[in-house]
Amino acid sequence: MNFQSIKPAKKARIGIYTIGLQAYWSQFPGLKERIKDYGKFLEKKMSRYGDIYNYGLVDTEAEARRAGYWFNEKNVDLIFCHSATYSTSSAVLPVHQLCKAPAVILNLQPTAKINYRHTTTGEWLAHCGACPVPEISNAFNRARIPFRVVNGLLGLEETPEISLANEKTSGRKEALRAWKEIEEWIRAAAVPRTLRESRFGFLGNTYNGMLDMYSDFTMIQAQTGLHVEVMEMGDLDRFFKEVTETAVREKLEEVYAMFEISGDSQSDPIARKPTQEQLEWSCKVAAAQEKMVKEYDLDALAYYYHGSPGSHFEQLQSGFIVGHSLLTAKGIPCSGEGDLKTAVGMKIADILGTGGSFSEVMAVDYDAETILLGHDGPFHIAISEGKPVLRGMGLYHGKQGTGVSVEAKVQTGPVTILNVTQTGDGNLKLIIGEGESIAGEIMQVGNTQTPVKFPKQPDEFMEQWFTEAPTHHCAMSIGSNAKLFQKVGELLSVKHVTL
Repeated sequence: MNFQSIKPAKKARIGIYTIGLQAYWSQFPGLKERIKDYGKFLEKKMSRYGDIYNYGLVDTEAEARRAGYWFNEKNVDLIFCHSATYSTSSAVLPVHQLCKAPAVILNLQPTAKINYRHTTTGEWLAHCGACPVPEISNAFNRARIPFRVVNGLLGLEETPEISLANEKTSGRKEALRAWKEIEEWIRAAAVPRTLRESRFGFLGNTYNGMLDMYSDFTMIQAQTGLHVEVMEMGDLDRFFKEVTETAVREKLEEVYAMFEISGDSQSDPIARKPTQEQLEWSCKVAAAQEKMVKEYDLDALAYYYHGSPGSHFEQLQSGFIVGHSLLTAKGIPCSGEGDLKTAVGMKIADILGTGGSFSEVMAVDYDAETILLGHDGPFHIAISEGKPVLRGMGLYHGKQGTGVSVEAKVQTGPVTILNVTQTGDGNLKLIIGEGESIAGEIMQVGNTQTPVKFPKQPDEFMEQWFTEAPTHHCAMSIGSNAKLFQKVGELLSVKHVTL
């Protein structure tokens, strides 16, 4: 299923420059132009993943200062230093002293093997990008500038005419591995860029007594840059009262296209076929939810409201799950029970295009050695295994009211769970676990459920997971994303651990 994002994620703004030694240019004709062309190749290929700002060649400390100011003007999120040939570290350090964007050094050799018999000094210098990296690393360390290094092959599709060696290396594992790292860094850089410009709604309150989920809004903004918009049920009710019959019919059409409508559960007496009245109510609430999200320019939403028994607001919240599932699929992650930190985790996964469905540990299947992960909604429909099912619920367990809930599982294959928790010192922390969603059985109870097999036996995995003191919810993403989430943690300056 294809879903039109209400607010697409921002692209990362990526700086790149190529380094060299000015003394070489008169000594070795063609070398300067050659390495600048390598830089243009990098720029073109990187542009698939972000907005690229290529300063060009930096070969003196004065040029480095100009580059640093230029990158500040471009407001870049990350800078790649392309080590194309030898350069003194004094012609590199000023860039990063002036522009504080995170730094990644690219040590990408154009050829897998020098043509030893025929190579000239100029030819060798075009292939000696590794030479200055230790010097640059030492200078960065002593200047207290964090840095990362990507090593490998440049990955050209064709050998330049000037070259004496075979530089067609695009299919080699060393190039593929390096470019995966580069892609991950660029994609990860989009996360802090997007979060800094995001508005997260907080509707209602946090479920009473769930101490792991309470967080300070100022702390969240201080560590991620996102703004928290505190909202009331009256805000939603205002839009609910404006919903027309036409809008309800349009939402019904959307629901019928995206969901399978269940019959009665064979096992659970509270899980029934949704009535037409329940479906129409959920669609009316969903129309109001989408209108509210657009009106308040929200990028995500954490919500919970129990309401007084039988009150209008209780009835209003009974229709939340369908609409919040639709919003989550459209790039507005919605996190239940007022869990703002998991909304951040879901948004991180969504920015990266990997989904991010609201989950918690539900049960263990010791025969299959799987852990069942899910919740009573919402669900990220865009990563569903087949059509999600809508069930009418006679009650919401642990909550007030009745309504329609989503029963679904995440598509089979590699998955990564991302937990955003808060430590005793008040700092955010990412906990990451890779596993595989398998085609196991699930319950007919109107909850999202995905059986996940982790590399470790369930008890061993849970012991390690629980020891990290997670929030009890997490975001489930599709794919093996541990390295990607680790890079996000680095760029957010947030502690992270991978099991």
